[in-house]
Amino acid sequence: MRPLTEQEIRDSFINCSKGEAKRLAVPRDLDERPWDDLDFLGWRDPGAPDRSYLVTERQGRHVGVTLRFPASQRGFLHRSMCSLCLTTHPGGGVSLMTARKAGAAGREGNSVGLYMCTDLACSLYVRGKKVPESGGRFEESLTLEEQIARTAGNLAAFVEKLYD
Repeated sequence: MRPLTEQEIRDSFINCSKGEAKRLAVPRDLDERPWDDLDFLGWRDPGAPDRSYLVTERQGRHVGVTLRFPASQRGFLHRSMCSLCLTTHPGGGVSLMTARKAGAAGREGNSVGLYMCTDLACSLYVRGKKVPESGGRFEESLTLEEQIARTAGNLAAFVEKLYD
């Protein structure tokens, strides 16, 4: 993914108002992000523990999505798998992230959900740049490129559902 500016990030959101996009907390460390290793930019809102955001590409343009997830987390002994990168995590390492749909459907309250790594570091887990706490990745016969393509495809399918 190419580096993004704060304004590009704010302009990309499809499922919130322009005012909400203007007020949301954009990461301060954009210059320090490992852009070459990211398939999407994802971050949690430090001021709202139940909110996260991600920005990806769709049809040649950046698309930002606001996400919500429940504050209650599962016990440490319970393991869950991320639907994007297929990394397993204990406890609250995976959360059901829900996103309001774009347009009229979203204004009517329709949403789409997907189980994702709570820290939204899927790109780094797939590449082995980050190791999940007491979790893991299964040994796979797919190449790294195929795993990256699968993760990107899973994310693209989720984003497409926001437009349905």
